[in-house]
Amino acid sequence: MKKLLLALSAFMFLTGSPMAAEIDVSKSSIKWKGSKVTGSNHFGQISPKSSSLSLKEGKIASGRVVLDMSSLTVEDIETEKYATKFLNHMKGDDFFQVAKFPTATLEIERVEGDQMIGSLTIKGVTKPFSFPVTVEDGQYVGKTTFDRTKYGVIYKSGNFFQDLGDKVINDDVEVEFKIVLKDE
Repeated sequence: MKKLLLALSAFMFLTGSPMAAEIDVSKSSIKWKGSKVTGSNHFGQISPKSSSLSLKEGKIASGRVVLDMSSLTVEDIETEKYATKFLNHMKGDDFFQVAKFPTATLEIERVEGDQMIGSLTIKGVTKPFSFPVTVEDGQYVGKTTFDRTKYGVIYKSGNFFQDLGDKVINDDVEVEFKIVLKDE
C-alpha cells in the first residue's frame, strides 16, 4: 500500500497536478508605502490572516490570500503617541474602516508568465488586479501599486477634493512583498 501511495504521489507531482500550499507568515513580509505630492511618505507592513494556494509544477497557479487589516503597522513614525494616532486614522473612516472591513482579499485566478491575475477586494469593493512576481531562492517577490480611490479610499485625493495644496495624498499605494510558502 505504501508503494502504491508513493507511486501515485510521484505521478501527481510529475504530471503537474495541483497541490495545496499556505503562506509562512513568520518568513514572509508585505510592505506598503503611501505618499503625498510633496514627496513625504509613510510606510509599514500588513500580515496575511489566511491563505489557500494551489501549486502546479511547484509554483503558485491560483489561490486566495486574506489580509488582516488590523495588522497594519507604521514603521517611519518613531514616537509611539504619533504612530498610534496615525494608525487609528488609517484604520478609521477616512481610510480603511477596519472595524467594518477587517480583511482585504486577493484572489489569484491564474498566472501568465510573470503576471498573477485575479481580483483585489478592499472595503467590500472588488476590482480586477494583476501584478508581476518573480521566484528568487524559493521566495515569491515583487512590487506593485493599487489605486486606493478605486476602493472608496478618497481622503485627501486630488482627484476628489480641490484646494488641498501640499496636503494631497497620492492615490497609488505601493506594495512590496516577499512570500515564502510553508514546508509541507
